[in-house]
Amino acid sequence: MNNNIKLAVFDLAGTIVQDNNGVRDCLYKAATEYGLNVTKDEISTHMGTNKIHLYQFLIARTKGNYIDFKNFEVDIDDSTHDEAIKLYQKYTEYMISYYNENCQEIEGATETLKWLKENGIKVATGTGFHKDINNVIMEKLGWINSGLIDYAVDLDMVPEGKGRPAPFMIFKAMEALNVQNVRQVIKIGDTPADMLEGYNAGCKAVIGVTQGSTPIQVWGKYRHTHVIETVKELPELILSGKIV
Repeated sequence: MNNNIKLAVFDLAGTIVQDNNGVRDCLYKAATEYGLNVTKDEISTHMGTNKIHLYQFLIARTKGNYIDFKNFEVDIDDSTHDEAIKLYQKYTEYMISYYNENCQEIEGATETLKWLKENGIKVATGTGFHKDINNVIMEKLGWINSGLIDYAVDLDMVPEGKGRPAPFMIFKAMEALNVQNVRQVIKIGDTPADMLEGYNAGCKAVIGVTQGSTPIQVWGKYRHTHVIETVKELPELILSGKIV
């Protein structure tokens, strides 16, 4: 086994938590009720990000300010902030209600987390959710209380909420868990934002899962090192020695 992996950082929705497009649909519902002209596909393409910043990004686009997604956390249109906050507040209501009723793990997630821990690999999660939604997920699934997750990073834990594709949530987990070399970190996710986050952090491996809510045709355009169908295949990938 590759014993040079010290930390695995997982996305939540679509990677280890069942999504069924719930996040996308809650984002879309709040946006369209507010009158924002967006499509579900447009939202899906930009999943995994800070949701306030996502609304700012989408509002800016409707006003003709097209920002390159790679600069998502760099070129933020400040003029859209107040509108985005209103959208986010409504979205949060829908999202918390959704997870209170529909929070389930991806099949095999618990077994994979257990395997990692048994093999000396620390486990962290990073998410495009703020603290309120992240806490609901962690409470429902019990992974922190059971010791399967060492550290759960949310957007309120990084400066200015700069989430993916910025690498700061990965760095936050590394700092908390005393992992000092990013080449000992692997990142697992299912969105373009996940791929860019892992790349921007310089992770040893950036692993995409095809069973998530975002199709590989979307996230596969962004740099990644490995593809697996679902997280239950991660132990086999690590044991194969293909992560170098």
